Amino acid sequence: MQPIKSVLITGANAGLGREAARQLAKVSSIEKIYLACRNEAKALAAKAALEAEAKREIFDILLMDVMDPDSVRRAVQQMTAPVDALILNAGGMGGKSSNGMTAHGVTNIYAVNLLGHVVLVDEMLDRQLITSTVLYAGSEAARGIPKMGVARPTLSAASVDEFRAMADGRTFTEKSDPMDAYAGIKLIAALWMSSMSRQHPHVRFVTMSPGGTTGTNGMDDLPFLKKLFFKHVGSVLMPLLGMMHGLEDGAKRYVDGILDPKFRSGVFYASAGEGAVGKLVDQATLFSDLGNHSYQDNANRAVHQLV
Repeated sequence: MQPIKSVLITGANAGLGREAARQLAKVSSIEKIYLACRNEAKALAAKAALEAEAKREIFDILLMDVMDPDSVRRAVQQMTAPVDALILNAGGMGGKSSNGMTAHGVTNIYAVNLLGHVVLVDEMLDRQLITSTVLYAGSEAARGIPKMGVARPTLSAASVDEFRAMADGRTFTEKSDPMDAYAGIKLIAALWMSSMSRQHPHVRFVTMSPGGTTGTNGMDDLPFLKKLFFKHVGSVLMPLLGMMHGLEDGAKRYVDGILDPKFRSGVFYASAGEGAVGKLVDQATLFSDLGNHSYQDNANRAVHQLV
């Protein structure tokens, strides 16, 4: 594994992305951190705050909207040097209409969590701009969280068309529960990453769930009752019950994921128990579907057909 000296983080101005940037800035071997953000004002504010906290001027801004593939391509064209690690952190519910359609023919929630990241990874690989590690921000939802009322996504055939349908508005319509769509998309992403690890063995591809994390903005656009639970009631009760943890713990999983070589390429790491925290394990040891090469490659084909 090549030493990590530079890192690019999407969605880096708030939540887990910003906290990961803060923690990485404390690592003396890290020399450059790129904050990939869609809002320039928020990016500048985050950069200034991070520099003050870290007492290091190692942050650069890269304007990028992961919901817009053209914006991602323009951002990559501006890059003049490779980076060692890429943290695909941007995501969430995709706005007030999670399952509404974008101009690119996919749902908003799919676009913000996966579409732009697929384009970003491909563009950086094509231009030889990534040298060591790609880490995708997975989710416990992809393997189900029974005690938190999140069912595990189910697959019937795991075909290319089934994966496409989960993104193009056929499986999840505007009336669908956004959490069901979110879980399905995070499952597709984990499979895509595993397939990419076999296609590009010179790069390490790690899917890392931050766990159930309080203090993020990811659930802001959920329907009112679900938002009330995840953002307020759950964020107080779940940590007391040992089922969620704070922002620092969630972001540390990202930092460890890119810096610690024990996290292997092609693996989806998430919590072992029924909650959303605790020991990290290879989820394929719990759910064999995640280790199925045919499923992985079908997911990879599907996401590339949608670019």
